[in-house]
Amino acid sequence: MKRIDWIPPALLLAIVLGALAMIGSPSTWVTLTVAGLAMGLLIFIMASGLTLVFGLMDVMNFAHGLFIAIGAYVAASTIRLFAGAAGADSFLANLGAIVPAMLAAAAAAGLLGLAFERIIIKPVYGQHLKQILITTGGMIVAEQLIHVFWGPDLLPLPRPATLRGSFLVGDVAIEKFRLIAVVVGLAVFAAMLLLLNRTKIGLLIRAGVENKEMVEAMGYRIRRLFVGVFVAGSALAGLGGALWGMYQESVTVHIGASMMVLIFIVIIIGGLGSIGGCFAGALLVGLVANYVGFLAPKIALGSNILLMVLVLLWRPQGLYPVSKQ
Repeated sequence: MKRIDWIPPALLLAIVLGALAMIGSPSTWVTLTVAGLAMGLLIFIMASGLTLVFGLMDVMNFAHGLFIAIGAYVAASTIRLFAGAAGADSFLANLGAIVPAMLAAAAAAGLLGLAFERIIIKPVYGQHLKQILITTGGMIVAEQLIHVFWGPDLLPLPRPATLRGSFLVGDVAIEKFRLIAVVVGLAVFAAMLLLLNRTKIGLLIRAGVENKEMVEAMGYRIRRLFVGVFVAGSALAGLGGALWGMYQESVTVHIGASMMVLIFIVIIIGGLGSIGGCFAGALLVGLVANYVGFLAPKIALGSNILLMVLVLLWRPQGLYPVSKQ
C-alpha cells in the first residue's frame, strides 16, 4: 500500500489558516472559504475529465471549453421546459428541474465528445501541433454553430427558487447554491475515486495513464478505453458547464473558453493524469482566487498564475505526479 503524501493537504490547510489571520473577521473568512471551495469544486468537475484525457490519451484538446458551453446552453434550454418546477418554493420540486437539466447537459456534451473524438481527434493522435490547431479550429466552428442555434445574445440561466439567497448562521452568510456546488463536487470526486480505485475499468485507466504499451500487451483494446474516457470527460465538462452557468445565472458562447485558463492551471498544478492532483489543484485555485480577490483585488487576476509558478518551482511535475500514485 502506497503512502499518502500529506504535504499538499497541509499546504491547503496553511493557506486557509493564513487567510483567517489576514482577514481577521471569522464570518467573512467562512463566507470566502465556502465560496472558494464551491468555485474550486466546480472547476474540478470541468477539469477532471481533461486531466485524464491528457494523461491517458496524450491529447492536447484545446476545445474542452466547447463541451462546457454546450452543457450550459442545454441546461438553460432544459430549465425553460421545467419552468414551473424551477419556480416552485419546494426544494423537491426544484430538483425536478435541476436534475433533468444536469443529466441533459452531461448527455449532450458526452454525445458531442464522441463525435468530436471520432471525427476531429482520431486522425491526429500523437501529433501535438496538429491537435492544438485542429481542436482550436473545431471550437471556433462549433461556437459559430451555437450562435446559429441559440443566438448571439446572453442567455439567462436563473437558479431555482429555493437555491437563491443565503443561509444565515449567526453573522455568517453562506449562499445556498454554493453549498449545493460543494456537495455535488465532493460527490463527483468520491465517485471518480471509487471508479478508478475499486473497479477493473479504473485499474485499466490508471495502468493506461502510466504505461499504455503494457495494457495493450495484456490484450486490452486501449483505443476503446480512450473513447470511453473522452466521452466521460466531455460529459463531466457538460455537467460542470450547467452548474457554472447557474453559478453565474447566465450563459454566453464564451463561457467555456473563459474557463480554460483556470482549467489548464489546475491540471498543471495537480499533475497530468492525476485525479487527486486535479482535486487539490482546483481547491488551491478556488481558495486563492477568493482570498486574494478580497485582500488584494488589484492582483487577483494574476494570483493563480503566480500560484502555478510557485508550485512548479517547488514540484515541477505537479502536486501528485502519476508516477507517485
